[in-house]
Amino acid sequence: MPFTLDDLDARIALRAAASPDESYTAKLISRGVEKCAQKLGEEATEAVIAGVTANKPELTKEAADVLFHLLVLLRAVDVPLSAVMSELESRQAQSGLAEKAARKPS
Repeated sequence: MPFTLDDLDARIALRAAASPDESYTAKLISRGVEKCAQKLGEEATEAVIAGVTANKPELTKEAADVLFHLLVLLRAVDVPLSAVMSELESRQAQSGLAEKAARKPS
């Protein structure tokens, strides 16, 4: 069976409960939401650069880092992955273009 986002989320939950001296995940969460968000931003920027330069091996690694750090941030803010997946599922009822057109201008 392939490794899934649910598997990663479960692993992050276990590591978040460990001592910050023993777990990078626990250490990152203990440093606060701002640090978790900063790390996600750094990894996203690195993924963008890898994508723009068409460096597929690097983009693969950075995409993994983005997913990991996104799930850490979600955990730090107490947003379950299931809520994100439900939001994605709800968006399947219409096209992305229609959904964007229905948004109110900000």
